[in-house]
Amino acid sequence: MSAGFYRAFEDRYRGARAIIKDRLRAYLPFIAPLATLQQPPAALDLGCGRGEWLELLGEQGFHARGVDLDEGMLAACRERGLDVELGDAIACLRALPDRSLALVSAFHLVEHIPFELLQALVAEAQRVLLPGGLLIMETPNPENLVVGASSFYLDPTHLRPLPPQLLAFVTEFGGFGRHKVVRLQEEAGLRGDAPVGLINVLDGVSPDYAVVAQKDAGGAVLAPFEAAFGAGYGLALAQLAQRFEQRLEGRHDALRAALAQLEQHTIDSKLRLAGAESGLEGVTRLSQRNDARNEELARAIAALDGRLHAADQAFHQALQQAQQTAQQALQAMQQAEQARQEAAQQRAHAEQHIAALLASSSWRITGPWRLVGGWVRDARAAARPRAKALLLRMARAALRRPRVKRLLKPWLARVPGLQPRLQAMLYHAAVQASQAMPPEPPAPLGDMSPRALRIYHDLQSALKTRKH
Repeated sequence: MSAGFYRAFEDRYRGARAIIKDRLRAYLPFIAPLATLQQPPAALDLGCGRGEWLELLGEQGFHARGVDLDEGMLAACRERGLDVELGDAIACLRALPDRSLALVSAFHLVEHIPFELLQALVAEAQRVLLPGGLLIMETPNPENLVVGASSFYLDPTHLRPLPPQLLAFVTEFGGFGRHKVVRLQEEAGLRGDAPVGLINVLDGVSPDYAVVAQKDAGGAVLAPFEAAFGAGYGLALAQLAQRFEQRLEGRHDALRAALAQLEQHTIDSKLRLAGAESGLEGVTRLSQRNDARNEELARAIAALDGRLHAADQAFHQALQQAQQTAQQALQAMQQAEQARQEAAQQRAHAEQHIAALLASSSWRITGPWRLVGGWVRDARAAARPRAKALLLRMARAALRRPRVKRLLKPWLARVPGLQPRLQAMLYHAAVQASQAMPPEPPAPLGDMSPRALRIYHDLQSALKTRKH
């Protein structure tokens, strides 16, 4: 192969460095826990090519170096200051001590070497890796029918494609504790439940895959890698083929349903045609009945027009009456507003008159007399209950003393109206007292003296007479 050919070939068909580096980030969940095995974790990339993977490992804190047989590829690595050397991959591995690396990687290398060298590579990688260390081998995926039948042979240095099951078994046979097939670079639109066509079955399977193998170690060492090894990756041929078959089956179901619907529609059309032929005479009779109904409808419309005309006239009359009523109401409102304005003027005139009266000299001069008169009325109102109470006490005391009673009789005779007023006052006071106090049980008449009995009967008679 001429000098520089393979680098130019990679630049044309491998893809730009930025694209390849972005694709390689899919392995970050696997390599991130390697920092728990070694610090910094040491890595060797076999067939390092242009160095995209070495550059990404350096960004992740790895001490990484690469080896390749193509000087043009190594020149691209040295341009970026990467640690690379010219040499054979198997020989480089054999020169390393046991358990010295955390990671061995080989991207698109195993399809270039004979199967015996592949087994030797796996065996040497298992020897140099630390417990829990990883071996990553990426290669074209022959499950993708276009890759396996066409694009794989675009590279003249390819020997033969390796199915995922074979490469995975090589790592298992080589002594690795576990492995994971990671399918890569499929179209994002095919993920999920998107419809799948025949072309997708042919070239939609992940075009590349990798086998990530891990050297056996204790549970504590392997635990940080569980999430990466437990996830699912990419699209397999069986998945797309099954989805395509399901889509075909769905189409077949739809076609069968459409065919059944078409057959039923044909039967219904025949039945309708037979009914139409047998019912032609009925259609004629129906047409005649429709003509009669149309005449009736025309008469009804004419009658309705007459009613609408009468209703329109009645509406205009009612509208005129409403307008007259509104004009009368407006006149009444104007009159009420005029009366209100006149009342307001009268009120303002009265307020002015009152203000003039309050500001006059006579109002100010008679102010002290009005004040004194108010005091006198208040004093009379306050003294009246006291005088009444005093008069009641005097009347009660006179009634209990016969001599005082005889002395007062001539004097009361001189004031004719005083005695009835005193009697009324005593009666009302007695009634109020009897209502305010709970009634006492009557004393036995047998315990009274003759004089007391006579007084008791006199009082009873007087009370009855007063009540009547």
